[in-house]
Amino acid sequence: MLPKLLYIDQLSEGYVILITGLLIVFGSLIILSLFFKYGVPIMLYAYKIVTKGRDRKIKDISVTADEKFTGEIAAAIATAIHLYLSEKHDTENTILTIKQARKLYSPWSSKIYGTQNRL
Repeated sequence: MLPKLLYIDQLSEGYVILITGLLIVFGSLIILSLFFKYGVPIMLYAYKIVTKGRDRKIKDISVTADEKFTGEIAAAIATAIHLYLSEKHDTENTILTIKQARKLYSPWSSKIYGTQNRL
């Protein structure tokens, strides 16, 4: 018989697995929360430094008019979009015909041989 110190029953093994699993799950949740709280802002700050502040506000962008873009061009584009979106498709025949295909007998796919008990 094994000494009492070396004997580990299944219940204590279950506790070891439980505690190990809980430590893994909650440890990973803590690491993820720390990453999202501190890691992501640091990464965004580094990205902003790397891109050298190319972000501009909408109010900083000046609007310039194109002299070549006239009302006739805008009307032609709007008409083309309207005609494309309101285009009617052909009405097709909605009758569905299903033809039964004749299957040849094959002993490989026959289920009858699997239902009989042959002793």
